[in-house]
Amino acid sequence: MKKTESCTIEQGKITVNGDLVFESQHETFHEFAKEAYKNSDISYPKFHKMDQLSKLAFLAAEMILKNDDHSRTAIVFANRSSSLDTDFKYQESINSQENYFPSPAVFVYTLPNICVGEISIRHKMQTENAFFVLEEPDEDFLNDYAEQILISGKAEKVLCGWTELYQENYKAFVYLLTL
Repeated sequence: MKKTESCTIEQGKITVNGDLVFESQHETFHEFAKEAYKNSDISYPKFHKMDQLSKLAFLAAEMILKNDDHSRTAIVFANRSSSLDTDFKYQESINSQENYFPSPAVFVYTLPNICVGEISIRHKMQTENAFFVLEEPDEDFLNDYAEQILISGKAEKVLCGWTELYQENYKAFVYLLTL
């Protein structure tokens, strides 16, 4: 298999294929993501409604996928914290004395694979996708899984990656594989 492109997002920086393409001084992920989106050529209004994990995965994917045709690209992502960051926000909305019922806008993001869905919708992907919760990044596992998808002919490319976000700790490493 061949890794054709990669993107890393961490500590206020976005690198693509090893080159720094964006840097922010914002301390919070929320402000960093907003600035990164604003400074990119991305036009996708749903971005502003996404949870933080989806924004992280979406930004990393956009740096690689851009506006090319990816209808035959699969996605295989993993992280450690699942959707825990959003789960806590949802629990806060349940516990809030101000609300009569929990927020459905937050509930929608209480599964980690929603970020994969957001990317798939944006790029009209009609292939396999998977999201694994692993203790540590395991590129061999992701690559083996991606290889099976490629060998089966179910996809021409696979977007793989680690998209971890919990509170203000975040890191995305996403890459595109082909046979």
